[in-house]
Amino acid sequence: MAPKTDIEIARDAQKLPIGEVAATLGIPWEDLIPYGHDKAKLSADYIAGLKDRPRGKLILVTAVNPTPAGEGKTTTTVGLGDGLRAIGKKATVCIREASLGPCFGLKGGAAGGGHAQVVPMEEMNLHFTGDFHAITSAHNLLAAMIDNHIHWDNALDIDPRRVTWRRVMDMNDRALRQVVTSLGGPANGTPRESGFDITVASEVMAILCLATDLADLQRRLGDIIIGYRRDRTPVHARDLQADGAMTVLLQQAMQPNLVQTLENTPAFVHGGPFANIAHGCNSVIATDTALRLSDYVVTEAGFGADLGAEKFMNIKCRKAGLAPDAVVIVATVRALKMNGGVAKADLGGENVAAVTSGCANLARHIENVKKFGVPVIVGINHFVTDTEAELSAVQAFCRQFGVEAVVNHHWARGSAGITGMAEKVVALAEGGARNFSPIYPDDMSLFDKMDTVAREIYRADGVVADERVRAQLRAWEEAGHRSLPVCMAKTPYSFTADPTRGGAPTGFTIPVREVRLSAGAGFVVAICGDIMTMPGLPRQPAAERIRLDADGNIEGLF
Repeated sequence: MAPKTDIEIARDAQKLPIGEVAATLGIPWEDLIPYGHDKAKLSADYIAGLKDRPRGKLILVTAVNPTPAGEGKTTTTVGLGDGLRAIGKKATVCIREASLGPCFGLKGGAAGGGHAQVVPMEEMNLHFTGDFHAITSAHNLLAAMIDNHIHWDNALDIDPRRVTWRRVMDMNDRALRQVVTSLGGPANGTPRESGFDITVASEVMAILCLATDLADLQRRLGDIIIGYRRDRTPVHARDLQADGAMTVLLQQAMQPNLVQTLENTPAFVHGGPFANIAHGCNSVIATDTALRLSDYVVTEAGFGADLGAEKFMNIKCRKAGLAPDAVVIVATVRALKMNGGVAKADLGGENVAAVTSGCANLARHIENVKKFGVPVIVGINHFVTDTEAELSAVQAFCRQFGVEAVVNHHWARGSAGITGMAEKVVALAEGGARNFSPIYPDDMSLFDKMDTVAREIYRADGVVADERVRAQLRAWEEAGHRSLPVCMAKTPYSFTADPTRGGAPTGFTIPVREVRLSAGAGFVVAICGDIMTMPGLPRQPAAERIRLDADGNIEGLF
């Protein structure tokens, strides 16, 4: 008999009513806003009442650079949450919501895998509680109000050539990257060039994930710079009186979603910025709420540690006053072999030399995370093709860096396969004082912040950018934005801007071709190399395999 797929395992889950899941955290039924029987949002009043409670321990799960072989970062996040609960800790999982773009594109679902999943898996990977639709609507409402204002006399003297606010949709659609709007005559507005980004790249998404309450949300939305007047002064969303209506659209989306793992561990699933083109973390409000309710919170940051973990530390922790108590770096033998030069088709055979060579990628991530002053452990996500010699090679390599590497079997066995790791994470997290600090100060110039990330995290020889980009950064600094952190939009598949260069390359620079000011979110985005903020579908998208069976069940999600 063939092993069960992720969706089949999820469908067999023995879910508890969401009120019972909430009760394990002490959340009363009346403070839930239920969405059916197995998911709910928390009321804003209940969250506000938690502010004086102490926070629990925060565990960040990150990974090596992703490969087609798979790493299992979300699976490890979920499994570790279950493992901590299995050893008697009051634990909660915090992950991001899934975007429809990669779900129907290449990546598939985002709820974990095997026996370490968050459920309901189908709803989570599709429309869930509608948060992404609300973010898309709020973003595009502002876009519509900009064009409407220009059409009706343009009292703010907005220069149509300098409108920077694009539109978004939650789908991979390369045809919309660059468009011309308002064609068809004066009744349709003033024609101008624009384009679409994917919803997870929207500044509204970043704002929702960094805001602490509705008042902070509206303030940040009002701070959005939509473009510039003819005298080059910025125009904000509040100038168009759009921030109020945008907040109304986001009122319920702002409230964290509570669901559960296959083992009924509480899980907050909220927000979903990508880590390659945005800051890659779930919402601050969900993380903080979980920390007030739990002894341990396990969260993840997208893609490899060079993107997700770097942004978690330099943006989310800096802005929210958080500090991780321990960091887990996920690796697989398969991914390390690919970083060591083995083709995907040849991963099944033992190759200790390739594993050791590929460990250079893991070593760089270990060194980088240590630069933030937090303790590190490596979690090896076990595959059935792994050999003892290959696993031992990874563990021996990590010992050279004073870091333990633990083999985990949560995909196959759930919490029972990761309790050893859970015990070690607890020992790390409770092991004493922390020296956490971001790797650059607030008062460093914006260009130097980008250069610092490139040199310290990617190990590049620096950042290169033309004078137009440098002049724009200087202008933003003069306008009072020098203290903002930077969000590097870069390929996740390499430390370089070239996705084909695996391992731990040296002797390269990071080209910054464009910069975008996210004044509401509170960071500056650097578009590096050929990275796109609107992905395209692959040659054979996952959508081709997704359908309903004769009984109305969804097939093809993974």
